[in-house]
Amino acid sequence: MSRVRVHNFSLSIDGYGAGPGQGLAEPLGAGGEELHGWIFPTAYWHERSGEPGGSTGRDDAWLRAGDEGIGATVMGRNMFGPVRGPWEAWDAAGDAGPWRGWWGERPPFGHEVFVLTHHARDPEVMEGGTTFHFVTDGIRAALEAARGAANGADIRIGGGVHTVREAVATGLVDELHVAIAPVLLGGGERLFTGNWAEDGYRLAASEQGEGAMHVRLARS
Repeated sequence: MSRVRVHNFSLSIDGYGAGPGQGLAEPLGAGGEELHGWIFPTAYWHERSGEPGGSTGRDDAWLRAGDEGIGATVMGRNMFGPVRGPWEAWDAAGDAGPWRGWWGERPPFGHEVFVLTHHARDPEVMEGGTTFHFVTDGIRAALEAARGAANGADIRIGGGVHTVREAVATGLVDELHVAIAPVLLGGGERLFTGNWAEDGYRLAASEQGEGAMHVRLARS
């Protein structure tokens, strides 16, 4: 049975997964890019970027673990891009044709990705084995489709904050790894709302990395 996992989800020390004012110029909001500073020095990031070097410490180990055993990804529309409203309105206004994600023609996923949206759209087949599917029936429908595509492997909830909160609130996440970066955002989208302990989550592991504090929560 596929597990549902969240990995490498970066938070500020005041609990925000994105800063205020998200948009095309600042997709993670004001200061949000700083949340991921722990990722870029790692050897795994260098490998995926086709560059030599990088560190092989604890941050690297946590980052690698986030891709192990994953067969499909579910993400919110805000993670797929800054596009709001009907796709056609954005496509007509843009200069580069339909929006196909932040990752270029060869996204790093290499499997089926299910994007939550209120507006229907045909699948986008990308290079390297990634296909973006657009799901209008909610997160449970997206997870059901992802289980079929994963072929027994695990499913990753990729983000953003609202999507992770929704999945947790409905009891759909088995395991969640957050990387707490030494950054104060002061506002934005907060991850920890509600009572996660009452929802059955417990601390399963914690470890200080070179650039972030890593915490793994598991559902009892």
